[in-house]
Amino acid sequence: MSPTEAPAGLSVLGSSFGPPETMRRLIASVTQRDLTVFAHIDHGAGAAEAGLPLRATELLVFGNARGGTPLMQAAQTAGIDLPLKTLVWEDKDGAVWIGWNDPGWIALRYALAPDSAAVEILREALAKIAHEAAGISI
Repeated sequence: MSPTEAPAGLSVLGSSFGPPETMRRLIASVTQRDLTVFAHIDHGAGAAEAGLPLRATELLVFGNARGGTPLMQAAQTAGIDLPLKTLVWEDKDGAVWIGWNDPGWIALRYALAPDSAAVEILREALAKIAHEAAGISI
């Protein structure tokens, strides 16, 4: 999937590494920023346990109260989209991708300003984290 093929609100970046290394780098980038990893879900392993095929697909759920609370203060129901999530997957051609919900899209979903300071901080942090995980300089 190229960034132009991504669903609305999903930011996508190709990775220079395989799925395990991309996820390892993603976790390292998140923890270096003193963000909390709330969950690491291996959808591929879950599918395998159920006897179903699925290429590498892993979800990382992370964040902190300083980042997400301003959105929830403005629209408490934004809590359904928080904490932040980043997906690492391998497509049918063997390319590895990192995807995350754009904070501006989350803000629009709740009729909040997509260019507010809180949204921009989250947007910049997510982009830096993804680029570090993918091995791509910004």
